[in-house]
Amino acid sequence: MSLHPPLQGAHQRPGKAGSAVSRGWLGVFWSFVGAKLRWMMTNSLFPVAVVGVGNMGGAMAANLLARGWPVHVCDLVPRRVRDLESLGALGHENAAQTVLNCVALIVCVVDATECEQVLFGPNGAVAAMQPGQLVLLCPTIAPEDTEALAQRLAEHGMAVLDAPMSGGPARARDGSMSLMVAGADDVYRCFAPLLTALSSRVFRISPRVGDGARTKLVNNLLAGINLVGAAEVLAMARTMGLDAGRTLDVIEQSSGQSWIGSDRMRRAIAGDYVPRAHMTLLEKDTRLAVQAATAAGFDGPLGARTAAVFASASAAGLAELDDAAVLQWLEDRRR
Repeated sequence: MSLHPPLQGAHQRPGKAGSAVSRGWLGVFWSFVGAKLRWMMTNSLFPVAVVGVGNMGGAMAANLLARGWPVHVCDLVPRRVRDLESLGALGHENAAQTVLNCVALIVCVVDATECEQVLFGPNGAVAAMQPGQLVLLCPTIAPEDTEALAQRLAEHGMAVLDAPMSGGPARARDGSMSLMVAGADDVYRCFAPLLTALSSRVFRISPRVGDGARTKLVNNLLAGINLVGAAEVLAMARTMGLDAGRTLDVIEQSSGQSWIGSDRMRRAIAGDYVPRAHMTLLEKDTRLAVQAATAAGFDGPLGARTAAVFASASAAGLAELDDAAVLQWLEDRRR
């Protein structure tokens, strides 16, 4: 079955509306073509664009390819595109080229500035998109940035889902990562086949764009707290003359266990700091989480201190290492 972008040549772009993302023009759109588009998406593996194919985006693209989806990709690092081309992806030089003839765009870059460039910058995706195409916002960014991007996209007639992910590249590759999805109910239902292909753990957060971002920041702050805690107690164990590996064996079977502690500290004990998740990412995420807490009027005892640890570790020259290197930073402070 030949599948073309929704409404190609069939509808004019709307003017700026200023309404909520889940209302206004999008409501008209879904009533006009919703039934047809839902049928197409239920019965077809429609073309998907992925912009930003690093650790997570590349794994998501590889997962879709393995499941038979047509995937178009681009990235600032040509090697990443070539790697996915070897798996069957179609590579492109910029976001505008990548989204042509695709039904959905997955944005998987680092921060809000990069999202802005991918969507609205030179050769940005939006200029080449048709009304009704989906933009899936997957980066961990501030809720207000998610809301602002979604509003601008809605003014161009785009469907938007706020969908940050968690779980690491291995889980993204096999489709078992977590996906925290917020956005209009009609959009969520319409693009459910794509969401379930990307993740066996799709969490429907709410209809309010921005709540996915909020949930991700809550999760990542706890991940940061757990990671700093695990690194601290292993540094403590070594100082007390204990074997770090044996100590972690005990923790993993006892009340101190955490997934991120086990995952990162096993690598740290082996001296493996090859970045799967750069230190700078948790530095950014914990900082954004503390800012979101402050904006909501919440001041906890651990968040700010955890964010300060990742900021200090990055400033000490560990920014480009895996975030497991927080153990190295703690031990270096004692020397």
